[in-house]
Amino acid sequence: MDKHVTVRVKSGRAMSWPPTDDEHSIAFAYNQAGESYESYADGGADELFAFDGQHAFGDRTIWSILDGKLRALRSSGARSVRILDLGCGPGTWLCRVVMRASELGFTSIQARGIDIAETQVRRASARGRRLAIAGLELAFESGDICAQQPEASLSVDLCLCLYGVLNHIPIDHMPNLLSEVARVTRGDFIATMRAKGSMPTICVDAIEEARWFWHDHRNDLLEAELQNGRHISFGFHLFDADEIRALSAPSFEMTELRGLDLFHGRFAGDRRWNPSSARTSAGFLRELDRLEHLYCRDPEFLDHATHLLFVATPRNVVSRSNTCDTRVSHRTR
Repeated sequence: MDKHVTVRVKSGRAMSWPPTDDEHSIAFAYNQAGESYESYADGGADELFAFDGQHAFGDRTIWSILDGKLRALRSSGARSVRILDLGCGPGTWLCRVVMRASELGFTSIQARGIDIAETQVRRASARGRRLAIAGLELAFESGDICAQQPEASLSVDLCLCLYGVLNHIPIDHMPNLLSEVARVTRGDFIATMRAKGSMPTICVDAIEEARWFWHDHRNDLLEAELQNGRHISFGFHLFDADEIRALSAPSFEMTELRGLDLFHGRFAGDRRWNPSSARTSAGFLRELDRLEHLYCRDPEFLDHATHLLFVATPRNVVSRSNTCDTRVSHRTR
């Protein structure tokens, strides 16, 4: 490992919700999932940039945005970058971003991932130790994403919160969480969350690994019994576009809200039912891509996506930028 790389894992303070890592908590579910979660969510550890798994279209779309943000920052002359990943899981996305940052020529890369599940944090740490990137300071920590974060105000260039992490947050915690994200972020906040009209998920593994599952919308509770007999139960809130706009408005100026995977998931084959001869052709996949881009912002379709993609800039950053622009305009008259 390059001598400039620092990887550390430490335990943060206990989460205020749920109070313990018992069988009805989010942490318990993801700790028990272990390697299965990484295979389900990210396609395993071998091909970091394969983007050919169950969530391929969404992954490619998110990656295109992240790559664009890094390129824009580098083109502005920046040689340092700071990234925060809230709900980092096994570290896949944070490792992707720091590797790309290094390829683009950033010489100082500070990155921190935080997650409630210590098992996933340990997996992230193991992956991080395999990176050999000069100028990288990488930390994976277990802790509460709803707590005040140690980053200084306006210090984070990219803040990530991907693939359903926000669905686990009690809705009355969301304003404070978003306010804290806005405090530390000087660049972009990029998040995805499950939409109200999305297809079912059990979060920790593929849906076929469940004997049964049920989502209690009144109480925002997801319950499932897995094929191995294990029972999981934890908070899970499904969002619609209007709710995201309302929750984020006090802290963020939204630059993007679109649906991810309106069509690809609906046409995905199932090995328990579809023969191999029913596999989709390259032309059919291109047509699905076209439909995705055509309808991803359509209000009639948005809430039926698998995920909602949210990109925003903190209002305090926008205000500072506008003030600076005004001052420059006055000086150049």
